[in-house]
Amino acid sequence: MTHNDDTLRSAADLERLALRLGFLPFFRCGVAGFSVEEHTPREYWFTDEEGPWEWKGPVIREGHCAYGKVFNKKAGYVSLQWLPHLLNYRRSRRYAKDEDTAALDDVVLQTIWSEGRVTVHDLRHLLGLDRRRGRRSADDLVDRAPMETRLSLDPVLTRLMMGLHVVIADFEYNVDRHGRPYGWGVARYTTPEALYGTLNAGCSPQESYDAILAHLHRLFPQAPDAALRKLIG
Repeated sequence: MTHNDDTLRSAADLERLALRLGFLPFFRCGVAGFSVEEHTPREYWFTDEEGPWEWKGPVIREGHCAYGKVFNKKAGYVSLQWLPHLLNYRRSRRYAKDEDTAALDDVVLQTIWSEGRVTVHDLRHLLGLDRRRGRRSADDLVDRAPMETRLSLDPVLTRLMMGLHVVIADFEYNVDRHGRPYGWGVARYTTPEALYGTLNAGCSPQESYDAILAHLHRLFPQAPDAALRKLIG
């Protein structure tokens, strides 16, 4: 189901579409017409014009849509109407491959809970991952020793976002001498509860899954069932 007015030319357009659909992947996802990318004219995509990359922060700050890597490990929006259902289902699943991975995910999640909102740089510092290799001194605390100096937190954060334990609260940009933002925005991570309060779907995870699938089938009746299920996760 598409509308003639679904072309995205502003953050407000993007937010309206995300709220109407309930779910909106950022990139093409195997369901025709179901992405920010497909609804955005090329002049707003990787050009000097403000486009979807710059609209992310303003849409998040409006407080009506959550954002993160929630669609098959890729970014997208979920309206607050549907967020409790997706969270209800996703938190019933396990995204860590083993106990060690799950333990690492939990350490990172507890750090985010404790700090409120953090960047990857903040996390690396708080977890002792930004220290250079070298001899340990007698003053080093055991639990402050680097776990793995080269450990990437991206997979950890992706798993936490897929499980909807974490979302992106905003993006921060460097500013030039004229006060204009530039470069890629730096994500600041938080928990859905910290950003939106208690989220209760009021039903079982399977009932949430069934409700989301039925909703997506109504929106895209021609889409392959497997593609829609893959997006739900």
